[in-house]
Amino acid sequence: MADVNRGNRPLSPHLTIYRPQLTSMTSIFVRLTGNALLVAALMIVWWFVAAAAGPEAFATADGFLRSWFGDLVFFLSTWAIWYHLLGGLRHLIWDMGYGLEVERAEMMGLVMIIASVLLTIFTVIVI
Repeated sequence: MADVNRGNRPLSPHLTIYRPQLTSMTSIFVRLTGNALLVAALMIVWWFVAAAAGPEAFATADGFLRSWFGDLVFFLSTWAIWYHLLGGLRHLIWDMGYGLEVERAEMMGLVMIIASVLLTIFTVIVI
């Protein structure tokens, strides 16, 4: 029968002593950016549907997407795309068994953060 004495066992890792690491935080942000990109995708779909619906609907959607809020969402989406892509490449490298040492994994996390910012700035300048 299963052990019923579960009251004396500690949680693992205990939330009061756990310190988040760079690798765990960057991995969590990869998941968050993937979900956040859905917002931009839905905004683009709304723009296409509004274009098909007629000039009034398109003017509303286009005005919203060209506003400061739309510009902010698409700027942050550009960063999220680069960050998510680089995070996926990092996980692919890890899946092949490379870069699993703590120092190397943390360096890859820092490179991922810096490269995503630089690639976002480059993309905004070019476009």
